Amino acid sequence: MEKLFAYGSLQNEDIQKDLFGRILDGTPETLVGYVVKEIQIEEEFGLVHYPIITETNKPEDTINGMVYSISLQELRQTDLYEGLHYKRVEVHLQSDQKAWAYSAAI
Repeated sequence: MEKLFAYGSLQNEDIQKDLFGRILDGTPETLVGYVVKEIQIEEEFGLVHYPIITETNKPEDTINGMVYSISLQELRQTDLYEGLHYKRVEVHLQSDQKAWAYSAAI
């Protein structure tokens, strides 16, 4: 199983049901040394703002989210869901476990 740190829409149960066919069982977790910023993505009906994590390496910068255990196939589905503007990066969580998270692709 793969660990996924979610800080945005992937925490939404409706999105989880659409993407994975199930609601994920998660654990609250904190990502240290990152902040949440916004990116603008041009969509069919105009510009939409989405959250994006940015590494700062400052221990006082934290992001609260959820960590989920998902299969490799579900992780690949998540890559497709996040699209070209996001890239999957490995992060170290406050609990000292490693997980995947999505950051800016640029």
